[in-house]
Amino acid sequence: MANFPFQRLQADLATLINKTPAGSRLPSEPDLAKQLGVSRATLREAMRSFETQGLIRRRQGSGTFVVGKVQALDGGLEVLESLETIAKRQGLEVSVSDLNIESTVADEDMASFLNVAVGAKLTRVRRVIRAESRPVAYLVDTLPEDVLHAKDLPSDFHGSVLDFLLSRGDSLTSSRANVSAIGATADVAKPMEIQRGDVLLHFHAQLFNTEGKIVDYSLSYFIPGYFHFHIVRRVGH
Repeated sequence: MANFPFQRLQADLATLINKTPAGSRLPSEPDLAKQLGVSRATLREAMRSFETQGLIRRRQGSGTFVVGKVQALDGGLEVLESLETIAKRQGLEVSVSDLNIESTVADEDMASFLNVAVGAKLTRVRRVIRAESRPVAYLVDTLPEDVLHAKDLPSDFHGSVLDFLLSRGDSLTSSRANVSAIGATADVAKPMEIQRGDVLLHFHAQLFNTEGKIVDYSLSYFIPGYFHFHIVRRVGH
């Protein structure tokens, strides 16, 4: 029974969200907390579940907006595929924005992740993936410059470094990824048009070629409500 007031708050929020047209802004956080008779901290906690479902989106300095539900991208983790490939299989359209391609050098951490020398030349590719114009993922790939130079990417680059490497014939074999849930940092929250601290699904992965060389270190941030990732596992004996 101790959770009943919180459950009632979530039910009230669900009713409000369902009654609000997609694209419309909800009342301000202070007004909504007063209207529902709760603290702003409690209100924020209750609203997080609706954010992860993709039902609302908080925009820094603008407020909280109701968004129409989009079909989630559904992919298995047993096979490495680009978001573009997954979307195409489902008949969905995704686009790229905020594309930034830059040359940089390896600091100690990146040298360790890519197994290169400190100071080695690297290429970093950052971009936002959008579904129906909404940011749903933020991707950052960092590669040794001898694997990918900034000038190698075509002017019509559509966002997938993996697909580009495969299309030019690179021999790639496997990827090792770690998966966690994190709070969005300021540098990730801004391009994704969310609030700092909002929950994101986070992958950081190393991509290997047939020679065992690490050719890409990637950071991927996903808004949970827009993705269904699953894995098929065999039963051990």
